[in-house]
Amino acid sequence: MALTLFDTDEYRPPVWKSYLYQLQQEAPHPRRITCTCELTSLVRRATLKENEQIPKYEKVHNFKVHTFRGPHWCEYCANFMWGLIAQGVKCADCGLNVHKQCSKMVPNDCKPDLKHVKKVYSCDLTTLVKAHITKRPMVVDMCIREIESRGLNSEGLYRVSGFSDLIEDVKMAFDRDGEKADISVNMYEDINIITGALKLYFRDLPIPLITYDAYPKFIESAKIMDPDEQLETLHEALKLLPPAHCETLRYLMAHLKRVTLHEKENLMNAENLGIVFGPTLMRSPELDAMAALNDIRYQRLVVELLIKNEDILF
Repeated sequence: MALTLFDTDEYRPPVWKSYLYQLQQEAPHPRRITCTCELTSLVRRATLKENEQIPKYEKVHNFKVHTFRGPHWCEYCANFMWGLIAQGVKCADCGLNVHKQCSKMVPNDCKPDLKHVKKVYSCDLTTLVKAHITKRPMVVDMCIREIESRGLNSEGLYRVSGFSDLIEDVKMAFDRDGEKADISVNMYEDINIITGALKLYFRDLPIPLITYDAYPKFIESAKIMDPDEQLETLHEALKLLPPAHCETLRYLMAHLKRVTLHEKENLMNAENLGIVFGPTLMRSPELDAMAALNDIRYQRLVVELLIKNEDILF
């Protein structure tokens, strides 16, 4: 039985309503559009683009047992912290001092301070962006800007390795100077040094860009054969990422999509980039080496799908 836009308009989600209205305007007979009860592939894909409000970046405190010199009071309950050693815990990112028991009740409102966050590489991603008050890690923004300004036509971009000592120099420059680091052509003429530094940043993350918690859902999506169901599962997997991780992944995939537009010159399509970035962005939470090895082909496919469907998924 066929349904019309006017029969079902009030029951449809806004994204479907907008999409069907667009079809109606372009149809030969714009006063009426007929569709089957089963959602079409096109409409199902359109629903993935529905805007969702991104919450504020929240971060749990990074508490470690601490021995305080001199008298100290808990900054949560305001009571004295007794003892000669290990009187309480201290957040390594923002410096908050509390009793060990109080640490379990402190809200996830850590505001990292640059006095405590003294490096860029090997630093938790959310910690870094909150410390520098940015949407994404500055190393990602700066490297991508540099690559797009002078490297999109470079053959084997991201596949060709740069000189490892110079990549380490870039890493030390970011750790030392932050956003003031000089990665211009005057300092590093070979663009592969910058691509290598960007890949190293993602490899060094203590929690991968595609987190351990979200990893199984992403791998599940790669194993699905139906294209529409695959995209829907991938969309659900993206919701499992912390906001800062999701925003960084969105920015990176948009960049890699632009890299593929220069495939004739750089010879890097979505499949090639998936091979490079799959193991870079994803690490199996499984300790079993054989299981992790079996996941490599799915890691590649996940990144390939994210690149190809970047405009739909993000």
